[in-house]
Amino acid sequence: MPFLPRLLHVETEVEARREILSVGADPIGAERMAAKMIRRLVKLSRVACRAANILKQEMLAVGGDAAVARGSVACSIPETDVILIGSLKQLRQLADRLSCQPFGLRELAAELQGLLDRLDQIPAYLAGRSCHLSLDRPRIMGILNVTPDSFSDGGRYASLQTALKKGRELAREGADIIDVGGESTRPGAPQVSAQEEIDRVVPVIEALSQEVSCPLSVDTTKSAVAAAAIAAGADFVNDISGLQFDPAMAVVAGATGAGLFLMHTRGRPETMQADTCYQDLLAEVFEYLRDSIAMAEQAGVKRDRLAIDPGIGFGKSAEANLEILRRIGEFHSLGCPILLGTSRKGFIGKILGQQNPAERLFGTLATVALGVQQGAMIHRVHDVAPARDVAMMAWAVRAAGCE
Repeated sequence: MPFLPRLLHVETEVEARREILSVGADPIGAERMAAKMIRRLVKLSRVACRAANILKQEMLAVGGDAAVARGSVACSIPETDVILIGSLKQLRQLADRLSCQPFGLRELAAELQGLLDRLDQIPAYLAGRSCHLSLDRPRIMGILNVTPDSFSDGGRYASLQTALKKGRELAREGADIIDVGGESTRPGAPQVSAQEEIDRVVPVIEALSQEVSCPLSVDTTKSAVAAAAIAAGADFVNDISGLQFDPAMAVVAGATGAGLFLMHTRGRPETMQADTCYQDLLAEVFEYLRDSIAMAEQAGVKRDRLAIDPGIGFGKSAEANLEILRRIGEFHSLGCPILLGTSRKGFIGKILGQQNPAERLFGTLATVALGVQQGAMIHRVHDVAPARDVAMMAWAVRAAGCE
């Protein structure tokens, strides 16, 4: 009789526990074994070699391992990146063992424990100025560009009448947030003045806040625009610079209680595609977003009002965008909800041979589904209704493994 060997695809302790119980194992044993089934890789940056050597020894002692640079054992190099290789149980044991070690490893123990606590845990909600957006399912952010030159729909909603009509349409289609932008951020787009941007977005936000029930966001990098938009009724600020273009943005958010979407970019839109080479793409984006979070918190913005966006299409090649999409789940390490903005972007057109952004719906929807599967909970799109259907279907598949 064949034994029918097959691989199990298990990513969380909940799934592991369910599989163990399915073979008739004792429930107490299932609790003990579940963490052993889930393996995680944790990368540390710029670790002094004497600390790296202790990490290596401690991981081996608990049955795991650690990858370090050649030369670190003899301390012939000053520092090394480290990849910790082990199960959840082994990594938790490591955190316990590091709590009494020197060379900064005691502080690492706390950081590592915090990371492990956040793994596989999606924040329950995102707070805005006067709202709490539940994250019990994926949320759709509808794009409303009131600009003459946005890459996909520039000029279509430049008047107050057409903008309000579009905003109502987005709400009817099921948008959970409407993001109003008054300055194009497409590659090569020129800057506009704060006053011109205010003149574009404030009347729309003011009127739309009276007509739709979903919260509104303003897509801007300027603190003056953000302050005016919040006063007009916006609950969130979507800052593509992650607070880097205008540090006063964090102060505005902290003073008003607005939620912040913090995105990674490299350079301003007019120059951002001039340099798309990264030594370590994920590490650079991660560090940038971590700094943005720190800036926000220092200005008094609470963590439950922050979401992060890795910046698909902003200072990145098509290949880099694909790598971020493939590894989007790594950004859960930062402990904030993930916003994914891929809608109709150029890398989709490059891959599918579609020069017209309006043709990129199906490519966009593929990225939405992949993002949901990895836990990205907010999706910024032009086409709300189909994106909502795709997100909910992908969520049903993901959630089935977490029951």
